[in-house]
Amino acid sequence: MKRFRRHGQESQRDRLKQELFQFNKTVEHGFPHQPSALGYSPSLQLLAIGTRSGAIKLYGAPGVEFMGLHDENAAVTQVHFLPHQVELVTLLDDNSLHMWTLKAHKGLSELLEIGRFTLTGPPGAPPSVTRVTAVLAHSSGELLLLGTEGGHVFIVEVPGFRELEERNISLDQVASSVPDDYIGRRNLEHVETLQENPVDPNQVVIGYGRGLMVIWNLEKQQAIQHIPATQQLESMWWTEDGGHLLSSHSDGSYCRWMAGGEDMNEEEEEKSDIPYGHFPCKAISKIIQLPTEKGPPFLLFSGGMPRASYGDRHCITVIHSKTHVALDFTSRIIDFFAIRGGPQHTGDPSALVVLVEEELVVIDLQTEGWPVIQTPYLVPLHSSAITCSHHVSAIPLKLWERVLAAGDLQSKHYSKEPWPITGGQNLAPDPPQRDLLLTGHEDGTVRFWDASGVCLCPMYKLSTSGVFHTDADPNDNMNQGTEGEWPPFRKVGCFDPYSDDPRLGVQKIHLCKYSGYLAVAGTAGQILMLELNDEAAEHTVEAKVVDLLQGQEGFRWKGHTQLDVREEPVLFPPGFQPFTLVQCQPPAVVTALTLHSEWKLVAFGTSHGFGLYDYQQWNNVLVKCTLNPSDQLAMEGPLSRVKSIKKSLRQSFRRIRRSRVSLRKHHVNNAAKLQDANARLEAELAEMELAPVQRKIEARSSDDSFTGLVRTIYFADTFLSDSSHNTPSLWAGTNGGCVFAYMLRLPAAERRTDELVTAQPAKEIQLMHRAPVVGIVVLDGHGAPLPEPLEVAHDLARSPDMQGSHHLVVISEEQFKVFTLPKVSAKMKLKLTAVDGSRVRRVGVAWFGSSRSEDYGESGLVVLTNQGDVHVVSLPTVKMQVHYPCVRREDVSGIASCVFTKHGQGFYLISPSEFERFSLSARYLVEPRCLVEVPFRTGSATQRRPQPDGVSSAHRITTQDGEAAEVLQEIQKSLEGEQTSLLENNVKNAVA
Repeated sequence: MKRFRRHGQESQRDRLKQELFQFNKTVEHGFPHQPSALGYSPSLQLLAIGTRSGAIKLYGAPGVEFMGLHDENAAVTQVHFLPHQVELVTLLDDNSLHMWTLKAHKGLSELLEIGRFTLTGPPGAPPSVTRVTAVLAHSSGELLLLGTEGGHVFIVEVPGFRELEERNISLDQVASSVPDDYIGRRNLEHVETLQENPVDPNQVVIGYGRGLMVIWNLEKQQAIQHIPATQQLESMWWTEDGGHLLSSHSDGSYCRWMAGGEDMNEEEEEKSDIPYGHFPCKAISKIIQLPTEKGPPFLLFSGGMPRASYGDRHCITVIHSKTHVALDFTSRIIDFFAIRGGPQHTGDPSALVVLVEEELVVIDLQTEGWPVIQTPYLVPLHSSAITCSHHVSAIPLKLWERVLAAGDLQSKHYSKEPWPITGGQNLAPDPPQRDLLLTGHEDGTVRFWDASGVCLCPMYKLSTSGVFHTDADPNDNMNQGTEGEWPPFRKVGCFDPYSDDPRLGVQKIHLCKYSGYLAVAGTAGQILMLELNDEAAEHTVEAKVVDLLQGQEGFRWKGHTQLDVREEPVLFPPGFQPFTLVQCQPPAVVTALTLHSEWKLVAFGTSHGFGLYDYQQWNNVLVKCTLNPSDQLAMEGPLSRVKSIKKSLRQSFRRIRRSRVSLRKHHVNNAAKLQDANARLEAELAEMELAPVQRKIEARSSDDSFTGLVRTIYFADTFLSDSSHNTPSLWAGTNGGCVFAYMLRLPAAERRTDELVTAQPAKEIQLMHRAPVVGIVVLDGHGAPLPEPLEVAHDLARSPDMQGSHHLVVISEEQFKVFTLPKVSAKMKLKLTAVDGSRVRRVGVAWFGSSRSEDYGESGLVVLTNQGDVHVVSLPTVKMQVHYPCVRREDVSGIASCVFTKHGQGFYLISPSEFERFSLSARYLVEPRCLVEVPFRTGSATQRRPQPDGVSSAHRITTQDGEAAEVLQEIQKSLEGEQTSLLENNVKNAVA
């Protein structure tokens, strides 16, 4: 009987866990790391980006996102959508081709790989014969033309990837038709590019590397025109009327040729132009020309800059009528395309979409001045390297609107045109609440992001650098070019990897969503207090110095100096404006920060101690030095060259430099290197030993370095002196396993501006194993975590239970320990590990709502370990509930960047520019839910054809009804040869 009861209890517990917990990686926010290819479907209005790691990502209207990953760990070099289909083809640098489709399933589309193919040449042929260099997706939607390094063009039927050998175009066929005087002087080299005649799908032009262009008739399988060029060919463009070809070349020139006439001599090109000539120029790598209804065409090309003067610029030139602009980007151009407005996308060009290595930039070509259109997704989070993150859930509407208004004032230079990529339908439900993600950056900025839904949208950017004197040049090269300058440069894009002063870097952020107060702490010991103001204001910001060493002898700071505060008044724009500044001495990195807006107090910690500041009276309430006499390393600063017995910071940076030295160009590498350096620094400050794999928990020596470093700081209204009188308190935990508690005396509200806040030491706990304290939580009489400041006052949480006894939960790197208050006697504990060396790296408190009952939920601790696992620990019983693998254990940067939300979700950086979003909650899930319907050509209906590999083609029918798709799959077996339009009518009738 007992055994049966235990089994019943366990199964009930398992059911409860399923209702509360469910692990999903849901969506990736930000800009893809190391993009390598770009594609666009005008009919689907979808954008595709391939990356060097083999990922393929599709984007449409905001919220419409798909992601696929090739099994091969190879870079995507080309992406091509099949015209008027929901399929696309990717080419990898291992020479494999892959077919993907957007398949409808239960009313939602999903991206699936449905085939792969590699060209095979005749036995004994060199690899160059089948090495694909150019791909053309034919407008019929049924053929791929593959140009190769050996000069051949293979024709493949899709989606089945069947090679049509009888239709292949061999190099010998082409060479035999080329005039003798041309072929005798040079070989043709590889196929550089393939283009289809816009008005005659039977004609394609084959462009060879040495310059020859051959117009080939696919039906007659013969060459009909040869266009010889003397310069190395880079790209071609067939004009919309089919009458002309544009070719761009390696010497910075482009030529215009008549198409459809007789063979030309080399001297007979109709027009040759070197836009930035007289001196040697770089290659024009891509050129396109788009007509307008009432005026001259748009000409767009990348490259072509004078080699000596501007060879390092990344430019796309746009010429229309008398307007000529060289758009100057801050990173290397991957590819670009133009979007055309009007029905069937045949009107005037409306937008230029440019993928560069570090961002996506969209230019409005309809508005005078060609302004940039702000991107609702693919925003470069790393425009300055991310140094910390802070998430705030359930933002009140008033604060939300004020932040949005401040952000709108910063966005006046952006175009007012709507986002031009509108494919697919976003079927995700509206977010249940408004969530903010704040990111701190190396340049001293804090960026506010709308993290409520699938898209991480920029809202507002706060800059803290204006408070200080820095080396920034207000006339730096990010400003517009001067009038009459040639080439006519115009800087575009926001990626800027350089920081004026690394001391500005933001290390900790705390926002109170109820009062609008914001605390921002930095690398040089600065803590700024800011409040939201809807009007611009001019004032000085006075610094209050806090000496954390408190005059202790024998210590001398050898690190960086503090930032110099401006003494003159500063004009601050609407938004968050600083009103007071705390400057720690020594000016070390701020490692802990918390804000209590109800008490008007901010607490902070560094590697030397912690302090408490009253920002209403601008007064230091408490200063505590936690420095151990053996903590000499804490006096060196992150730029010190003094070696330590354990791991010096210098060794850390050397190791990072060695591992990344060959990865990227120096200015792009800086952001990634800084991200890695920050993560490793944080991990090593916490660990300062070799990874403790296969070790039991053991006491650490008190003379370990950085024992005084403050890891966590916490406010609580609880019982410290006796069990009948609760009092405000401050708690701080250090790297040496020590917890300090102080009782705070706050004057009554009516005397708050006159009387001082005081603090007196109350408790001190030394953990036996001296493991670093990474989290402190106080639980009320019901075992629930104490509410946030002002949360009860706004009727958003129930008042804490002050009748029963409170409990203190101390989370160290190695265990969770519960103490009773006020006696501080140990009650229970949970060891995270005794064998495999797991250490707590991140901890948060979250509420897990039941997926079956709206009324039921539980609070729990969410934990991320150095092994990359996430755990949920119950409160107040500290029992392990669930655990899941989340981050790769080798990804030190990802683990260090993790931030949890109050509702069981989390974010961590999977690259310097991308957050991975995950969820542990069965109720709260933010993920893309979207549908892409196949476009139908106007005029004639398209013939149906079977899908490869048994993939159903039900998704080809335009329907949002999942039931209709199911019926269609049954009908389709007997109607395989019927026209699509007829099949659609049958299905609609069947469903009706």
